[in-house]
Amino acid sequence: MKDFNSNDRQIAYSQMIWEITSALQEDDSLENALRSSLNKTIKFIGAEAGTIWYYNKDGDNRIHPSYWVGGADLTGMSLAYGEGIAGEVISSGKPTVITDCRNDSHWASRFDESTGFVTKSMICVPLVNKHEIIGCMQIINKKDGSLYTDEDISLASSLAELTAIAVESKGLDLGIFTPRKPLLSLRDITKDFGSGENLTKALRGVDFDIYEGEFLVILGKSGCGKSTLLNIIGGMDRPTSGSFVFDGVDLSKADERKLTDYRRYSLGFIYQAYNLINTLTVKENLDFIDGLANDPIPIAEALEMVGLADKANKYPTQLSGGQQQRVTIACALSKKPRLILADEPTAALDYATSIDVLGLLQKAVRNGTTLIMVTHNEEIARMANRVIHIQDGVVSEVTINKYPAEADELVW
Repeated sequence: MKDFNSNDRQIAYSQMIWEITSALQEDDSLENALRSSLNKTIKFIGAEAGTIWYYNKDGDNRIHPSYWVGGADLTGMSLAYGEGIAGEVISSGKPTVITDCRNDSHWASRFDESTGFVTKSMICVPLVNKHEIIGCMQIINKKDGSLYTDEDISLASSLAELTAIAVESKGLDLGIFTPRKPLLSLRDITKDFGSGENLTKALRGVDFDIYEGEFLVILGKSGCGKSTLLNIIGGMDRPTSGSFVFDGVDLSKADERKLTDYRRYSLGFIYQAYNLINTLTVKENLDFIDGLANDPIPIAEALEMVGLADKANKYPTQLSGGQQQRVTIACALSKKPRLILADEPTAALDYATSIDVLGLLQKAVRNGTTLIMVTHNEEIARMANRVIHIQDGVVSEVTINKYPAEADELVW
């Protein structure tokens, strides 16, 4: 990094302030503007992560993460007023720079212990709205291990000030995401393929939780590791290392019998390729799946749920792609699974049919099903309660959609 006093760096700094100011003032979605501004600041400073914390003074008097970028999944976590570095900054109203968090007297180590993230250093500045502290912002871990510069601190302070002004003027409630109990927890999941010169590290240490009744999207480009991750969650592959806990039971080293029972009784699967048996009718496909379940939904009821009551005696080859995917959804729902895994379920469908299928999945979640969907389509991610962004085998960002989009609002 060049000197703060170098002319080109000053120009870049001024440009960054202008972009952040414009985004927070002009973007129709203040949530998107905040995420974008936090991302830009992190990249400019050369940091690993960042968090905007909200002080719920009129509620539980605790400090909750509202937006964060980086590998740590902070969903459902909070600090007591004055606890941790964020709590100290909010209670004192003074910005602080910590070069060694683990040896700081205010450090709340339980966050790293819970998420698997390693916090080393940070800038933490308060968000002040009308002379009232409404939260704080943290910029965490310079990637090159260098000390924070005056420029870094100035940019973080400017973003905090602009954020507070934007929240005040646009009336955004930074809000609190209150999840149900964790259904599944992943900690430090790695997956290697091959060895020696042919070694490929598909997953490099993944940590996050999935909550009961949640619609969670795993988003990333082809080859990032998202399908490998879904295969591990689905008990079809084993991690090289790490723990994979479902409903309190660690399945990362489970034998094949336990994994078979897990897939059979707890999971429903929806694939891009439908995976129907073409020599069986729709009704017979459902009957086959129902034979794997303890208390299946009656076939007629399952077909009614997906709008195919009149297709029971048709063969899959007599149905359109969208209708076959509806049958797949009916098969998944008929088992009454704790968790449905969907791998690019609309990739082979046209836009109108995709929206139709996504609407069915959204309805299933609202009826209490927990759904994990893998996709590369960022527009579909707007429907989710949370989005886990995967990049090069690690979690790069966790996004909460406080107001998930309806299926028919999506455009691509």
